Amino acid sequence: MNKKLSFVFATLMVVPVALLGQEKPAAQSAPPANPITASEKGFYSFVSSAVVGAAQKMPEENYSFKPTPEVRTFGQLVGHVADASYSFCSQAIGEATPVKDIEKTKTSKADLVAALKDGVAYCNKAFDSMTDAKGSEMVKLFNFNIAKLTVFSINTAHTDEHYGNMVTYLRLKGIVPPTSESQPAPPPK
Repeated sequence: MNKKLSFVFATLMVVPVALLGQEKPAAQSAPPANPITASEKGFYSFVSSAVVGAAQKMPEENYSFKPTPEVRTFGQLVGHVADASYSFCSQAIGEATPVKDIEKTKTSKADLVAALKDGVAYCNKAFDSMTDAKGSEMVKLFNFNIAKLTVFSINTAHTDEHYGNMVTYLRLKGIVPPTSESQPAPPPK
């Protein structure tokens, strides 16, 4: 009887595995018409959302905070990212920079968050007008000939770099940054 039970058990274990091996692979969705542009925009959306979230989380009274005298205030960081968004994205699409000097002219949280959101919206609109073919066209940036899509990548990297600065400022003030909010709690020791 023991051999029969072992055979039944082994059969019950093998049949589901064999059936799983016969399943048809899931149909892959067709790639977007402009996969490189879509990928760039997707990553920019993630990074820019984190920066806007950080700007919104920092209380108004901490917008003048800077950890050391040599660095920008938190508010200046927000303005700097907004300025850079307009600058990089306008260069990528061949337009004159429509808004300048946010870092130097805005100081209130409300004005800076609004300017940052507007800069992100401007970049998203610039992405919407881009294709992979247009993105391969060259533009001059910092005395280098660079593909338009690379200019978008530089803007995303720059935005992410300053998100890292913002995270430090938030942490120094005891505030959990947006990208850490939904992280699971560490296991108890």
